[in-house]
Amino acid sequence: MTSGEAEVSAAEEKRRLASGPGTLLVWLYGVMVVGAVSRSAYQIATEFDRAPLAYTLSAVAGVVYGFITYTLVRGGERARRAALVCCAAELVGVVTVGLWTLVEPSAFPDATVWSDFGMGYLFIPVLLPVSALVWLRKARGPRPA
Repeated sequence: MTSGEAEVSAAEEKRRLASGPGTLLVWLYGVMVVGAVSRSAYQIATEFDRAPLAYTLSAVAGVVYGFITYTLVRGGERARRAALVCCAAELVGVVTVGLWTLVEPSAFPDATVWSDFGMGYLFIPVLLPVSALVWLRKARGPRPA
């Protein structure tokens, strides 16, 4: 393989995460970044004392969504692995907070992005990491021999 072919192959690999179903994931994660960050920023700035845990968790969710969006756009094997870890952590967070809001609703006087498994966001917060994990597993590059 010539160096030109290697450069083209590396460029194709980097774009691979944001192609096909990855394009939809980038858009959905982008929307979730805007929704979670803007909501939590407003709530933290105006009503933080009302539900600090809920608002902080929404801000954390927004940061996680932002990082996943970045890794999908960046592409490449390192970004794919980082996105896998973040999506798995996101899924654990959604399930944990979702169960917590069902078992102990008084712990969350106001909803988070992940409350009730993301019901306020049409359950996208619980479906998105599952979809992303499936895509990221399929988007794995060829393994060296």
